[in-house]
Amino acid sequence: MSNIFADIIDRKIPADIVYEDELCLAFKDVNPQAPVHILLVPKKEIVSIATVEPEDKEVLGHLLVKAREIAEQAGVTEGGYRLVINTNADSGQSVFHLHIHILGGKRMGWPPWAN
Repeated sequence: MSNIFADIIDRKIPADIVYEDELCLAFKDVNPQAPVHILLVPKKEIVSIATVEPEDKEVLGHLLVKAREIAEQAGVTEGGYRLVINTNADSGQSVFHLHIHILGGKRMGWPPWAN
């Protein structure tokens, strides 16, 4: 798979990396939508939630645990944070490599488009 996130994982494109392990990589979004906006991506090539398979359970669970740890490291757990996973084009997914947006550092409204 060739996309900007795969290129960041492969170090073909620089990024402000905040976390990495054998299963995932997290980096600051270059177009932040909140004071804290970190993208968490699996190193495994998964296009979207719509394409996950039963064997992806381990990496998906790992991503959620790491999202909490990264939010804590970023200092947004007390006030709260939002995790967003867009799935396919109509949801706003523009990079077709599964990723979790970790957003925090400000009060967010509901519905999300009301901000």
